[in-house]
Amino acid sequence: MTENPANTVPPTADASSDEWRRLFAGYSNIVLVANSDDVDLAGLERTYPDDTLFIFFNKVYKVLDTQFRRPALLVSRSGMMGANIVHRREVPEVLKYFDRENFLGVLNIIIGNGERFSPAEAFLGVPVRHLDLEATIAPFYPQKKFPTTGFALCVWLTKLGHDGKIILAGFSSKRSERWKVFDVHDWTYEQVLLRLLARNGDIEILELPSENPFADIPKHFPQFTPFDVAVTANEVLSDRLSNLGTITDRLMSVTKVLRYLDSSFRNLRPKTRKQKFLAEQQKSRE
Repeated sequence: MTENPANTVPPTADASSDEWRRLFAGYSNIVLVANSDDVDLAGLERTYPDDTLFIFFNKVYKVLDTQFRRPALLVSRSGMMGANIVHRREVPEVLKYFDRENFLGVLNIIIGNGERFSPAEAFLGVPVRHLDLEATIAPFYPQKKFPTTGFALCVWLTKLGHDGKIILAGFSSKRSERWKVFDVHDWTYEQVLLRLLARNGDIEILELPSENPFADIPKHFPQFTPFDVAVTANEVLSDRLSNLGTITDRLMSVTKVLRYLDSSFRNLRPKTRKQKFLAEQQKSRE
């Protein structure tokens, strides 16, 4: 059995790695559950034993429709106004999906770019931990893009050195009919690094194909080296992306009127609290 989270002193933003390792030490598996239609939560619960920790992210109602009774941790990403679920007033709605007896609480994460922690009291009395991952992620992440929360946490966990398995569920980076993906993240870069970590045995990605047909080409055609395959694959991919760009240009032309109407409608909408906050910040600098 894992220790009751109510008796656990929450690590802080400057906590040592040993403190974080102790927090996760009682779990044989850590399953990171993305907010994706690809997630089969019932299947995950059947597959992994009782000493598994399930980590959820932000708007958990995308994957949970009833209260989750297994050991769980909620990761809440911050923006410039603090934790997103706090400034959007979603804390009560999100927390109701967790059984408090097995709930470790909230992990409030920032990753640079002016992001700010929310105070512990903003999370309605559940245990709160704060974690700053800027120093871990910023040195290698593509500039002008922002890392996704799940990617950043996964990389940090691999560097932390947890003895158990780290499993990713629903990390497909695919847009679905219900949920969109945001262009501010470098999805290609993240998928490349996550797949490298998986093929090195550092993590497990549930949706990752077990075989790579491109890697098998030199076995069947020995006249081609892995380098030949990689160069040719990049050439084909470049051609396909170029063709896609041409189609996108046509779509932009066809939808010009629709985009104008959409832009006009957005300008009529009242400013959000975040927009007001940014406007006030801009005025204070002038």
